[in-house]
Amino acid sequence: MAQLDILLICQIGMGLFWIITYILVIYKGWKDKKYGMPMVAICANIAWEFIFTFLYPQNDLQRLITLTWLILDIVILMQFLRFAPPEYRRILSKKLLYASFLVTLIFSMLMIFGIIHQFQDFEGKYAAFLQNLMMSGLFIGLLLRRGNLDGQSMGIAVCKMIGTLFAAVGFYLYFRTPFMTIISMATLFYDCLYILLIYQMKRKLVAKEGLFSKS
Repeated sequence: MAQLDILLICQIGMGLFWIITYILVIYKGWKDKKYGMPMVAICANIAWEFIFTFLYPQNDLQRLITLTWLILDIVILMQFLRFAPPEYRRILSKKLLYASFLVTLIFSMLMIFGIIHQFQDFEGKYAAFLQNLMMSGLFIGLLLRRGNLDGQSMGIAVCKMIGTLFAAVGFYLYFRTPFMTIISMATLFYDCLYILLIYQMKRKLVAKEGLFSKS
């Protein structure tokens, strides 16, 4: 019973903090008029959430959590389709960007199906942890490419890290494999790095604003 309670706490904690992360991404995106999640991460998330909500549903609680993630990611997708074209217009037309998104979504679906059947992982554990690691790197890349906090915030970074921590603890205690442990440690490292980079970016921007106010 105690083990089940700890696993349930980890499941709820993971679900809740990633829900908060997505809500904060949506809020910051509308506020800044910028998309807050990179295209590849959106495609991978929507593909995974669709598959494990409708094709390979898990227990009722996880299915509800996954469906909530899917709904929020669809809103994030809408923000991307609205705010991304001006940011990409130097290298991609709107039509080509949308086509690239569709192709990426299709390949995301196919790769997740490939992982499911390659590893007989009908709960989606391996795909989910790999996507989480990829998303951590993509958030860092987006932050560094823009050089500002448009679409990004400390709240997003911290809540994502806490959600990852709940997932890592749960899987380490009850579904431990060397591969999953390494992925969890790498994801937590990059989530902490993301927090540090956001903090440094905030200090840099505050100092810059102070310099301009004095001049």
